[in-house]
Amino acid sequence: MKFARITVTALALGAIGLSPLSSTAQAPSPFAVVPNPPPPNADLVLDARDAWQKRDRARLAADRQTALDQQHPLAPWFDYWDLNNRLSEVTQAEVSAFYARWPGSYVEDRLRNDWLLELGHRRDWANFRRDHASYKMQDDREVVCYALLADPALERSKELREQARAAWLNQRDMDEACHLLATTLLEGGKLKETDVWLKMRQSVEANRPRAIKQVSGLLTKAEGQALTELMDKPAPYLKRKAAAKPRAQAELTALALLRLAVQDPSTAVDDVQAWAPRLPTDLAAWVWAQLGRQAALRQQDVASDYFDRALRLQSRAGGAMEWSDDTLSWIARSALRADGGAGRPEQLLEAIALMKPSEQRDPAWVYWKAKAQQTLAAKGPAGDVQRKEALESLRGLASPLNYYGKLAADELKLRLPLPPQPAELTAQERAQALALPGVSRALQLLAVGLRSEGQREWNFSMRGLGDRELLAVAQTACERELWERCISTSERTRQEIDLNTRYPMPYRAEVFRTAAAAGLDPTYVYGLIRQESRFMMDARSHVGASGLMQVMPATAKWTAKKLGMDVKPELLHDRDVNLRLGTGYLKLVLDSFDGSQALAAAAYNAGPNRPRRWREGATLDAAIWTENIPIYETRDYVRKVLSNATVYAQLMGREGGTQLRERLGRVIGPAGSNTAAVTQDLPANGN
Repeated sequence: MKFARITVTALALGAIGLSPLSSTAQAPSPFAVVPNPPPPNADLVLDARDAWQKRDRARLAADRQTALDQQHPLAPWFDYWDLNNRLSEVTQAEVSAFYARWPGSYVEDRLRNDWLLELGHRRDWANFRRDHASYKMQDDREVVCYALLADPALERSKELREQARAAWLNQRDMDEACHLLATTLLEGGKLKETDVWLKMRQSVEANRPRAIKQVSGLLTKAEGQALTELMDKPAPYLKRKAAAKPRAQAELTALALLRLAVQDPSTAVDDVQAWAPRLPTDLAAWVWAQLGRQAALRQQDVASDYFDRALRLQSRAGGAMEWSDDTLSWIARSALRADGGAGRPEQLLEAIALMKPSEQRDPAWVYWKAKAQQTLAAKGPAGDVQRKEALESLRGLASPLNYYGKLAADELKLRLPLPPQPAELTAQERAQALALPGVSRALQLLAVGLRSEGQREWNFSMRGLGDRELLAVAQTACERELWERCISTSERTRQEIDLNTRYPMPYRAEVFRTAAAAGLDPTYVYGLIRQESRFMMDARSHVGASGLMQVMPATAKWTAKKLGMDVKPELLHDRDVNLRLGTGYLKLVLDSFDGSQALAAAAYNAGPNRPRRWREGATLDAAIWTENIPIYETRDYVRKVLSNATVYAQLMGREGGTQLRERLGRVIGPAGSNTAAVTQDLPANGN
């Protein structure tokens, strides 16, 4: 992500009709804003980072020596950049000396992660095992695979081999360690060809080209060539070369059927019906499940029927089911919207029961399982146990601070208050937060725009902190207007919830003023900004969206024309310009969807045309419609924007908008005849 800060003159603001800041809706800030000063000799820090990126060893070595001589507070980073840049050539002694210079720091563990990968590449298992024992982050899957390879007990331990198989199957993309692990186990007869095909099905299903290429290296040359052919042209492959025997040919046929379904499930169904009876039962079940998944992603009503065939076939096949989490989730979602919105609660419960225990505990499936149990409970005393279990699940889920907790509370007709404000932080607690070396380094890194390094240093420093310590660090971030760090840190607390840091309201006067001018609820605007940029004015997304409301340049140009504004592209990062353009666009989006906050949020994130398609078909319960948004990022976005807005409404003491259902609505269905035609030309502001 790239970041930039643009300064706009008062004259430029006046030219586009924005008045000076007013005190409208201004409330006293709970934070005493303090500057976040850059580190000493900031140019030296940026020069060293640039030298590291450009692999300029001489310049980097000179910068490092200067930093060490000056006892620069960011000297650990200079040292890390220097050693990381020549890691393939260094010795264990040099690395151990680095650990000794910076014990307990983020850069010590970061270099240990890098060094473990290098040791694995060198096959230096003795040093690997020694260093791995001190590795704290434990979040690198490639290191996990090397650690299993380095374990002398791998060949004789069934438990370790199961861990190795799971690590390889869970590998999302190509890397040396997990591939070496799989190759070693396969050559030793500890991994089966069926495992290779399972990995291939998972990779093709998830459309991961690099993983597909790597796994194809474990196939025969002929199988690899067939795979390449069917990936590009599945229909000709099925007509000319597909076969149901032997097993390898059946696997290739199943993959071709999946690729055909990805192109268009409606046209693929005839081929699936023709081939499924000839394929091994487990493969036939998987193919029907993939056809169902593709139909569900397109919100086709027949998806649930396809999934039903898949489940029945899998039941006949027996054995362990190893369908992906995504496939099982889409069985559940399609069951919710099946039969015109009436749903298939039995299929929903079956899908949830097939999920891993960790997935079953996901709040989404706890909520929908409880709803299905209520639907299926027998009338009268015979259904009392099931109804009681469902109510207990909903009560355990109910919360004022998250989407499914709010849905559960609304279902139970509970009006839950927000958590009480924790006791004020003491001067000692505040001082201890600032005294954390990692926090101090992170603040300095962030001050010079090294966002990635600053965030990683910060996150490492949060490990093991208690609630009071986290609250103190969060408040430190808020006072420096590092809102993203403030919110993410505050969200880590479990018992003590500080809503001032978890749901801050920066720029209150400006947000209220522009929301009122656009005719929007300011709590909805705040909910959206919190999700879009976390109030970071200089935020810039990977697709080019800018500022508080993450407005795309093309969208800004279109909206400015609609609003009669003359805005230069370089003004998009300015707070007031961005707010006016963002709220103006949001209002047009909201009007085009008849005031539906759920549809408008989806349109703001994914573009208006997608939710226009997604609302076609049956009229659905609004929560079921939201659950079936095909794009994960948009589904999550809608849930969080609406949940955020209800919290802000409660914090502001609003009478309305404090229940999720008020914002979500009761149902979502096809557009009515009164849908605003004037905004049908709305551009997309999302991906």
